[in-house]
Amino acid sequence: MDEIMSSKKNILTAVMAAAALTLSMDRVYSDEGMWLYDDPPLEILKAKYNYSPSAEWLEHLQKASVRFNNGGSGSFVSADGLVISNHHVGAGALEKLSTEENNIFANGFYARTSAEELRCHDLELNVLMSIEDVTDQVNAVIRPGMSSEEAFKARREIMAKIEAESLEKTGLRSDVVTLFQGGKYSLYRYKRYTDVRLVFAPESLIASFGGDTDNFEYPRYDLDISIFRVYENDKPAKIEHYLTWNMKGVAENDLIFMSGNPGSTSRLITMAELKSDRDLVLPHTLQRLNRLEVLYSVWAARSKENSRRAKQSILGIQNARKAFGGHFTGLLDPSLIAKKEAEEKALKEAIAASSEYKDTLKAFDQIAQIEKDAAESYLPYRIWEGAQAFNSSYFGFARTLLRNADEKSKPSGERLREFRDSNKVSLELRLFSEAPIYEDFEILRLTDSLKFAIEQLGYNDPLVQRVLAGKSPEARAFELVKETQIKTAERRKAIYAMSPVEIQKLNDPMIEVARVVDGAARQLRKVGEQQAELTKQAHDKIAKARFALMKEHSYPDATFTLRLSYGQVKGYEEAGQAIPFQTDLKGMYAHAEDHDYEGDFDLPESWKKPLKALDLNTPCNFVSTADIIGGNSGSPVVNRAGEFVGIVFDGNIQSLVGEYVYTDVQARSTSINCQFIIEALNKVYGAEDLAKEILNGRR
Repeated sequence: MDEIMSSKKNILTAVMAAAALTLSMDRVYSDEGMWLYDDPPLEILKAKYNYSPSAEWLEHLQKASVRFNNGGSGSFVSADGLVISNHHVGAGALEKLSTEENNIFANGFYARTSAEELRCHDLELNVLMSIEDVTDQVNAVIRPGMSSEEAFKARREIMAKIEAESLEKTGLRSDVVTLFQGGKYSLYRYKRYTDVRLVFAPESLIASFGGDTDNFEYPRYDLDISIFRVYENDKPAKIEHYLTWNMKGVAENDLIFMSGNPGSTSRLITMAELKSDRDLVLPHTLQRLNRLEVLYSVWAARSKENSRRAKQSILGIQNARKAFGGHFTGLLDPSLIAKKEAEEKALKEAIAASSEYKDTLKAFDQIAQIEKDAAESYLPYRIWEGAQAFNSSYFGFARTLLRNADEKSKPSGERLREFRDSNKVSLELRLFSEAPIYEDFEILRLTDSLKFAIEQLGYNDPLVQRVLAGKSPEARAFELVKETQIKTAERRKAIYAMSPVEIQKLNDPMIEVARVVDGAARQLRKVGEQQAELTKQAHDKIAKARFALMKEHSYPDATFTLRLSYGQVKGYEEAGQAIPFQTDLKGMYAHAEDHDYEGDFDLPESWKKPLKALDLNTPCNFVSTADIIGGNSGSPVVNRAGEFVGIVFDGNIQSLVGEYVYTDVQARSTSINCQFIIEALNKVYGAEDLAKEILNGRR
């Protein structure tokens, strides 16, 4: 018996060693990873590229990187607060600054002087200043025998306490971030900028050249940039860490790095969670996106002004539809499912053979049961707490005002997360925004979302009937939008200061409809939070077992926090054809001509007039093997010296499966070459002073 046990132990050791070696070798020979700045892949970089960035190099890139709180990335490129990102990341700000007479989003913008720079309505930029591991503090409050509700409450309170103490001590935005699905907790401290002004944006035609047809495709020829400046005390902020430009750009096989804020990935989830995405979440999401795309496109086609008002929303929906469609396609690939199943099986076998961690197997069963339970309330949750029944800016304001009245009297640690003290500045920036809201578009969106709720839950659903209040969706939406009192920032500020009793006396229809659904929505959220807490506890056990048994240096799933990716500038093969790593201006004009300069393949007049002045050999876009996902848009691309050589704006269609698994066979991130940007500023837009500031690093 002892010999048999010894033999089994030796076999297990060999299997685990082989699994660990396979993972390690995969990492060495691929460029996988969205790595934490406090745990970079130094040994992997050394093994593959014979290069390891220094601590000073990493700190500089970290503090030169910028997070756009509306869902993107960027970087400082001058000591005088200049920030570059994508046109599509800045699109919301551009749209809010546009008017019927001056469509900045479509026609572009350039501020030749500081006085001409336009202050954005509600744009917040964050710069990560420090990271602190607080896992032990968070986990210390979770005691054996706690119910999921007690554990969630205890975890919420300690996280809020950590954030509040950090905010008071440092004055920096302080967020406790959950990593490894609950295996680690880190305190991220950010310097926050809320006075952000638009300096430059090209026309939307050149920013999204090729439109939806070319989106997530390659080759590409897009000048997808926008440039802002951050201010402090009404003066351009003085920035210590900014990126200098290397106008040589990139060459094939160059090692490059990307520093940005990937939104979310699902690479560490269990098979039960993955199948829930495939069978429930993604089909529902795609159904809604397809519906909205048709609705908005038809409305936009009715007039030029409708098109202006809806354009940015349409582009966002089209982008999301392609992205989630790519995720769904990946999960329909049997080879991907087989790969994920094999990975989970190997981990389970290692756990089963371990005397210390074998009880962790129960965590997989626990997650599977949670997913089964969550599926039963998924649709009501998305409709009511997710507000899919209320696709309206006014409803968002109304719910915030209603809930704020209830939440503000509670200790910060007992409030809903968005109402914690640490989130107050961001919440108020959005709530008191003076960005224009168009009532006709609001009525269209709200009418359709009420219909969507009816389709999903049924006309006779009791809550649906209470929301409709005896009216058709069209009549109810018209009434809610026309009669609400929360249309101005000034009025919202006044209501924000009110008590629950005072708000109830307002008799505002939009606030009242928010009240009608709030009880059910809060209950759905409470159940969801308890399920999420149990899932975190289960993943915590799995993560500890994985680290101990697989011996791999890993990275957590993306959480819209700063990460470092790396890779090579490298083309690929598709359908037997070699796809070059880089495109140029000559190819851009040929691409436009191939499509007769029509629709999304037309070029702005500014690009037709100076044709002779341009160097047609100027590189436009390039691809690399760096691992990215949504949220990385606007990430700076730097070389070994930490110099700016490009800016991420997309990935190819093969990269979309990266939500669940990474491969660098064909998947590529797509970036704008720094030479393209300077060529455009100097020779197309007459923005020589701006180009000079970028190249000199100061005005």
